Amino acid sequence: MNSMLNRSQQRTICSQLGRVKLQLLYKASIHGFTGPAFHQRCDNRCPTVSVGYNASGYVFGGYTKQPFSQSEAYVNDDQAFLFTFSGEKLLKYPVTSAVYAVKMVASCGPYFGEDLVLVYGSKAVVHSNPGNYYNFTAADMHGNDFTLTECEVYQVEENPEFEKPWRTINWESVKKNELKESITIYQPTDSSVSQARVLLIGPVGAGKSSFFNSINSVFRGHVTSQAMAGCFTTSLTRQFRTYSVKDGRKGKPLPIIFCDTMGLEESTGAGLDIDDISSILKGHLPDRYQFNPSASLDSDSSGYLKSPELKDKIHCVTYVIDACKVSIMPPKLEEKLNAIRRKVNLMGIPQLVLLTKVDEACPLVKEDVKNIYKSGYIKEMMQEVSARLGVPLSCVVPVKNYSEELELDPDCTTLLLSAIIQMLRFTDNYFDDISDK
Repeated sequence: MNSMLNRSQQRTICSQLGRVKLQLLYKASIHGFTGPAFHQRCDNRCPTVSVGYNASGYVFGGYTKQPFSQSEAYVNDDQAFLFTFSGEKLLKYPVTSAVYAVKMVASCGPYFGEDLVLVYGSKAVVHSNPGNYYNFTAADMHGNDFTLTECEVYQVEENPEFEKPWRTINWESVKKNELKESITIYQPTDSSVSQARVLLIGPVGAGKSSFFNSINSVFRGHVTSQAMAGCFTTSLTRQFRTYSVKDGRKGKPLPIIFCDTMGLEESTGAGLDIDDISSILKGHLPDRYQFNPSASLDSDSSGYLKSPELKDKIHCVTYVIDACKVSIMPPKLEEKLNAIRRKVNLMGIPQLVLLTKVDEACPLVKEDVKNIYKSGYIKEMMQEVSARLGVPLSCVVPVKNYSEELELDPDCTTLLLSAIIQMLRFTDNYFDDISDK
C-alpha cells in the first residue's frame, strides 16, 4: 500500500511522539469505507494515528495510545490529540477530558470523543462536533468539507535502531587528523592534473554551497561562509563557480576544486539548464560564467574554452540531496536528475550522492551525529535515493553541513572528511579508466 501521508508530514507527526515511525494498517480506498473493514484491520493495534483527507486539500486526524475495539464504550487516554496540517505546520488539539478521549463504535471508523469521527456510519464522510472533549474549529480542521477522499490508519512503531553501525566509521580524533592529512597530500594519478575537479549538482536548497562552506570551515579551523548559501525557493548561485580550499588561512590550496552550479528546479526554463551540463562536464565553462536559464551555452559565449585540457574537465559528479525531501521529490525534478545521470554515464564520469540535513531528518542523528549508521530511518532514505537516482548504495554518503554552528564539531567534521575521501577515490577511478583507454 502506498501512503498518502508524505514523508515530511509523517516526520512532523512523529516528532510529537518520540523516536518512532508510522506503519500503514488501513486504507479505506482499498479495504473499504466501512466500520467493519476498519476494525478488521485495526482492532487491538496501538498506538495509532488516524488520518482523513478531503477534496479541499485538508489532511487531519487524531492520535490515541489505546487499542481500537468494538465495545461501544469510551476509553480513557490522557495523551490523545487531534491535528490538522496548515501547509507543513501541524496544528495540535489535545484532549480536554481524557475519560472521553476515544469511543469504540463498531459501525464507524476512528471515533474521537464526540468531536471528530472518520468513516462515520460506514460512509466516506466525517462527523464533526467540536468543543465537547477537543477544542478546535471545523473551518481549521477540515474546511467544513465533510466528504472523505481517503482515510488511513497507521500503527506507531519504535524506529529501528541498529545495535551495531551497519557501515564502519572511526570517530576518534586521531582518525580525523589522518583523513585531513590524506586529503592534504593527495595527488591525482594523472601527472597533468594537480587538482581533482568535483561538480556539485542538486535541487535548490539541498546544501551544495553549504557543503563547500563546511569543507572550507574544516580546513580553516573555524566556521566560515565563502559561497552564498541559504534557504530560498530559487537558486542563490547564478554563476558557474570554481572554489579552491586552502589548508589554513595562508596555506596551500588543497588538491581538490569544487564546481558549483545553479540549483536544479522543477519547472522548465528555471534553474540549471540540462543542456549546459555537457559543456560543464567537458570543461568548456570558465569560472564566473553567468548562467542564462532561458538559453543554453554555445561556443560563442564569452570566456568559452574551446579546447579544454584534462585539468579543466570534471573528474567526479556529486549529487547533493536533502534527506528531508527524498520521498517528496517532485517527479519532474527526478526526471531532470536522471537525464543528467544518463549524460554523465555516457561520459564515464564517476558519480556520488551526498545526503544532507540528516540531523533534521532523524531525531536519533540530531541527538548524536555518531548515530548516523545506527539509524534505520537514514538507511531507508539512503536506499530510497539510491533507487531513485540509480546509483549503488555504496555511492551514497550522508553528511551534516555546518549551518547554525559557530564552532566546529569533531563528529560532523569526520563525516565531511569521509565524503571528500570518497570523492578523491572516485576521481582516481576516472583517471584509471582514462589511462586504460
